Amino acid sequence: MLQQEKFEQAAVTARAIVQLHRESLPAFSILAEATEKQNSEETVWWREQIARLLPTDPDSQLNLASAALRFGQLDVARKALDRISTPDRNRAAFHVVAGWLARAEGNFVKQEEQFAAAVKEEPSNDLYQFNLAALQIHSTDPKKSTKARGTLDRLSKVARFRTGALRALLNDAVARDDLAAADNFAQQLQMSQQVTFGDYLLCLNFYRKLDEKKFRPLLDRVKPFAARNPSDLAALMDWMNNNGLAGEIIKWIEKLPGDKISSPPVSITVAGAYAEVNNWSRLKRWTLGGSWGETEYLRLAYQAIATRQSQHATDTEFETLWRSAEQATDERPEGQLALAHLASKWKLEPESEQLWLRIAKNPPMRREALDALARLYRTKNETGKLYDILQRLHESSPDEPPITADLARLGLNIGQNTKESQELAKEAYDRTPNEVNCAVTYAFCLYRLGRNAEGLEIIKKLPADQLHDPHAAVYVALLLVESSQAEAAKEYIDAAGDGNIYAEEKQLLDEAKNKLAIASSTPSPSFSSNPAELSPTPTSTSTP
Repeated sequence: MLQQEKFEQAAVTARAIVQLHRESLPAFSILAEATEKQNSEETVWWREQIARLLPTDPDSQLNLASAALRFGQLDVARKALDRISTPDRNRAAFHVVAGWLARAEGNFVKQEEQFAAAVKEEPSNDLYQFNLAALQIHSTDPKKSTKARGTLDRLSKVARFRTGALRALLNDAVARDDLAAADNFAQQLQMSQQVTFGDYLLCLNFYRKLDEKKFRPLLDRVKPFAARNPSDLAALMDWMNNNGLAGEIIKWIEKLPGDKISSPPVSITVAGAYAEVNNWSRLKRWTLGGSWGETEYLRLAYQAIATRQSQHATDTEFETLWRSAEQATDERPEGQLALAHLASKWKLEPESEQLWLRIAKNPPMRREALDALARLYRTKNETGKLYDILQRLHESSPDEPPITADLARLGLNIGQNTKESQELAKEAYDRTPNEVNCAVTYAFCLYRLGRNAEGLEIIKKLPADQLHDPHAAVYVALLLVESSQAEAAKEYIDAAGDGNIYAEEKQLLDEAKNKLAIASSTPSPSFSSNPAELSPTPTSTSTP
């Protein structure tokens, strides 16, 4: 029955067997596979029963871990992997599952390490090669990203991986502004047999950047295609909202039948369009009646936002509506996540903070929530709360040097856990000495320890263009002033002053300026403005 894809019948038969033989391994296996094919979370339960009966079988534990990851049960996955014996942890399959667990935990460095280990164990496995390349194409290490492009280019000629490889290559080319390569990948992607509607959106994203003459005809061609399917229509409208085309949505919906736009998911993106163009009265009318089913919380949330923006609204009206929206997401993490994104977008800071704090308790969503909280606290300059969030980020991803450096630098700046901050600064530098964020943080640590000359030697090894980043320039200026290199320090003080630096960095910059003002006029040793070039600064999404 499983081979005939009669999953429900197979499950019914297997359940009957379990009623008679409660420890039937074959019946457990049928139920695990049948529920898995039906995308039911129940598969985790059956995989647990199999793993219980076969505690030393690594495949049973890996299957359990994979099923648990699929449904966000990270603790179950972690325990299953912990039960696998040390010799079996050298298998490629173990590294793959461990890599996906690391990703779910927000530990991207460990994910890469595990995927690389899987490729090392089975270098001829194209799936493992694809997983690693799709990850490393985003690497700030030029050697890794170049190798990843080569791997994905090869896999783009293999039917099974063609579409996924082209997607990754297109995104990468657009990010690097390699428009000729992006044009080539976009054309190949559109001709692929496995092309999806999401791929058309990728191409729209590219052509909007490349050429308005190519973008417009493609958008006009995609619109009627999208209108055939509610999810595609919502996806296109969502893309338009995010790309400054909300006004066009308002005009477009006037030509669409009412039944195509009045229900989710399309009604949600229409509400988003009204919000984007600040048409609060239309938004309020749009969300006033009816029901949006499982996404009712979004109707209430948009109504609350429209009410907040209305001239004659009271805070009580907004609070009542927003509270109703929050209550509608109880026990629904995906709803809380959508609501948190909406609150963040419309700068509802108290509401977004509480939602992200709640979401951070959910392991699969923890990293996204902590990143959002870090951005919020950085914007509000709440350094105490920011430090706590960075600590949690470091605990969840201890092998990620930029996070370690961010935590160390903030700790040194605000005098929080100074000894630990010094150790973390050295740890981050030892891991990635060429990463500017890590190197500058450790140099600053040495300055605070009275070892300014050592810190300056670290600075001298870094590329000059990266040192002129306003955040880095603050610390460079401080070390140069301390070493009586006044003329060189002025250049970096100017660079720091031209940027939007953090509050604690402004205090350091003022410290550097004050020292410079009273510095001796004696000529200082020269500081090379063109040190040996190293790899470019890794793009960091970290906050401090």
